[in-house]
Amino acid sequence: MSLLNTPFDPAREAALVTGAGNGIGRAIAQALVGEGVRTVFADVNPDTVNAAAKTSPRPELAVPWVGDLANHVAREALLADACSAVGRVTHFVHSASPPRREADHAFAVSSETWAQMHAVNLDAGFHLARELASQLIAAHQPGSFLFLTSLHAGTPRNLPHYSTAKAALAMLVRELARTFGRFGIRVNALVPGAIAAGGFVADPQLAKHIPLGRLGRGEDLAPMALAVLSNRVSAYVTGAAIVVDGGLSLMNWFDPPALEDL
Repeated sequence: MSLLNTPFDPAREAALVTGAGNGIGRAIAQALVGEGVRTVFADVNPDTVNAAAKTSPRPELAVPWVGDLANHVAREALLADACSAVGRVTHFVHSASPPRREADHAFAVSSETWAQMHAVNLDAGFHLARELASQLIAAHQPGSFLFLTSLHAGTPRNLPHYSTAKAALAMLVRELARTFGRFGIRVNALVPGAIAAGGFVADPQLAKHIPLGRLGRGEDLAPMALAVLSNRVSAYVTGAAIVVDGGLSLMNWFDPPALEDL
């Protein structure tokens, strides 16, 4: 039997995916359900997350959950509700991130927008991962966590709230991988680039800067996400940041922001 035919053990494993209402999070959550893994689809938008769950390959395994992860109370509710719905979560994917606007450069971004971006990406990611890891450690069970960072964790984006949140998330992956590894919990990152979904409205002209010649889709991330999440396929991979960008990171395509109004 091929190893890749059985990457997960649905009888023992369950997943929680944030940002599962659209884009990358949706594609990964639906792919997990397609592998038979009971999965909580968490998102702030009830319409999109319910639609994502209903249109998944096996809707009976998809559990939609609605809440704003910038709020600590919502994070605690998600943990409790996930446990009730699917049991112990062994696979955690943190893809949630507020939309980003091109107008929010360093002189324009508000304190509220800055705080929201960091709260959903970094604060929620840390809190959920720590609590889920604690549950696995107490049960002497392995796990696999995956964070969606960005090319802009290392490259300025003219959106300082977004780039700094993703940079912090990239380091969080390494910190957690080092701490959790002794307990059999792997922590990795996927680094997407130019994915036309979620909070990123891609300019089609960007394709000319991409060696593979097209913008990415959420579905381009899902196969790699499954491979990295699988404790059978990637048992010896932790603390890694895997770029999925069609080669965009080989280019330097951003100009400085326009500041004529200053």
